[in-house]
Parts: sequence; C-alpha cells; structure tokens
Amino acid sequence: MTLKHITILATALAITSCSPKEPAQTPAEALIDHLVSLVDEGKIMYGHQDDLLYGHSWKLSPDATEYVQSDVHATCGHYPAVYGTDLGGIELGWEASLDKNDFDQMRASVVAHHERGGVVTFSWHPRNPLTGGDAWDVSSDQVVASILPGGDRHEYFMGWLSNAADFLGSLKTADGESVPVIWRPWHEHTGSWFWWGQKLCTTEQYKALWKMTFDYMEVERGLDNLVWAYSPGAGGLTPELFAERYPGDEIIDLVGFDAYQYSTNESYMAQMKNALDITAAFAKEHGKLMAVTETGYEGIKYDKWWTEVLYPTVEAYPVSYVLTWRNACDAHMQHHYYAPFPDQESADDFCAFAALEDIVML
Repeated sequence: MTLKHITILATALAITSCSPKEPAQTPAEALIDHLVSLVDEGKIMYGHQDDLLYGHSWKLSPDATEYVQSDVHATCGHYPAVYGTDLGGIELGWEASLDKNDFDQMRASVVAHHERGGVVTFSWHPRNPLTGGDAWDVSSDQVVASILPGGDRHEYFMGWLSNAADFLGSLKTADGESVPVIWRPWHEHTGSWFWWGQKLCTTEQYKALWKMTFDYMEVERGLDNLVWAYSPGAGGLTPELFAERYPGDEIIDLVGFDAYQYSTNESYMAQMKNALDITAAFAKEHGKLMAVTETGYEGIKYDKWWTEVLYPTVEAYPVSYVLTWRNACDAHMQHHYYAPFPDQESADDFCAFAALEDIVML
C-alpha cells in the first residue's frame, strides 16, 4: 500500500469529523468532497495557469465569448483539470489583471471551466498598499503592520479586500449557482520577495493578515465558495518552517507548496521530495488536502520531463493536483512557458503523461 492510500483515509475522516463548517453542504464543501474522492481513487489532477486566457504566441481576443483555445488542449486534445488564474489588480478596480487579463473574460472563463467539469484556483498578487508599488516591492517591512486593525492603511486595505470579495462572490453560472474555487492568497511567504514575506513581517502579523482576510470574506461577506489554501515556497523548507506561520486548521482546507526547477533534474526532484514529505506529513496530522500549488521548468528543456521527472516524483503521494505555471504570450517572453504547445520538444512526452491512468485531464 502506498503513502497515498495510507494517508487519504485519515485525511478524509479528519476533514469529515473536524471541519468547523455546518453540516449543510456549501459549494466549498462540495469541492472539498470532490477533491477527497479523487485522491481516494489515487488520481492526480493536472493544472495550468491562465490556460484559457493566453498561451505561447496567442492571446484571447477582446471580443471573445468562448473559452476553447488552450496550449494544453492543442497539444494533447484535453484541457487541464485545474485552471489557475490571478486576481492581481482587482484591488484597485482595474478592468484587467496584472497579466493583462480582462476581468470580465476571466470570470466567464472560470464559469466555462467549471461547467466543463474542471476545478479553478486563484492566486493573488496585490500591489503594495503602503508604497504603491507592485507585490514584489519589498522596500518597507511595515506594510503588513500598516494594514492590520489599528494601522494607518487598514481602512484603505479593507476596500481592497472588498473588491476581491466582490469578484469571488460574482463567480456564478447562468442559473445563479456559485462556482467553488481554491483561494490561495499570501503564498510563498517563506521567501521575502513579496511584501508579506518572511523578513517583511512577524509571524504574528502574518497570521493576523490571514485571519483578517478570512474573517472578512467568510464571516462578514458570507462567501461560501472558497477553499482556502496555504502554500509556502519549497526552497529550504523544513517541517518547522512549514508550520511556523500556518494560519490554523479553522481557516485552511488545503496545504501545498510552490517549487520550480532551476538546474538539474536531480536537484529539482530532491527538492520536490523534501517538500512532498513535509507537506504529506503535515496534511495527515492536520486532516487537510495537499497539492503542488505551483511548479514547472521554464522552457521544459528535457523532452521526457513529464514522465521521467515530474510524474515519478509525485505519483506516490496523496496529491490532489499539480499546477504548472503560465505560458507567456508576450513577444519578448517566448522562453517563459511551463506547459507544452504543439511541436515543443516535450509535447509527445506530455501526451504520454496526460494519458496515464492516474492523471486527470478534461
């Protein structure tokens, strides 16, 4: 019996018996049940960031109303089971995100993917509410302190949370059904490249930021379609670092990590195994789902990367999904892609990966 099958029974029982949510099933609870059932069957969903909005050398036209173009689909004939996208820019009321995705089209693409039978996950790279810079502006270590209750920017930032909540609450089908999504704010906090990172705030401040976000969206606004995900970075990860800023079982539904390949296959696989071991142990102890919330190899420079590197690294773990990052459409970023497209050197291997019995595509 693999670790996957040993772990999932305990996870399913813990989620059922320890969840603080009411017995009446919400859209978020229905999604959790779906994820648990897939893992219980030994399945792993494949995901891709911004898959329906742009890809290598193409971008959705401004007047598009159908969401069928996809590098993944063009490569293997299937859509990714998980569709990821990002809310950066929604906080300021922009019409398009930091990745230049029109928010109306983003909303419609999310609904389309849900109706296709897929799962949606959102990250958020909000701008710096203290300096006015972007999410990567780490020029001040007072940003989180300034937006917590009593801080100079608290009321201003609550308007940002309101804008994000408005969008997440607007994710509905034509008949008014709320679309459940995996909501993953404040990610990669174990690094210090975002204004909420390890060296930019204290442990107490980081946890307070999570609680403030959760209380506003779930309690005050009553959003019941959010599955809350916690995802440190994989670099230098230890069990202690993973747990140090964990917001709490009453908030988090799914734990994961972000890990990218920057050098050899062997070093990536070793980092992944370390992060998977830590995450699987934590998920089992706390009764949570787990995922590889971001990963990939920019340019996919090894033609057997999918079946000889990624798959053998994750297949023994109770991973609900693995999401690879985006395929940039900008002319000056044609090297920046994490999923194949037709004629890319790993395309045939990706098709073999997508056809594996335990990999879920649409």
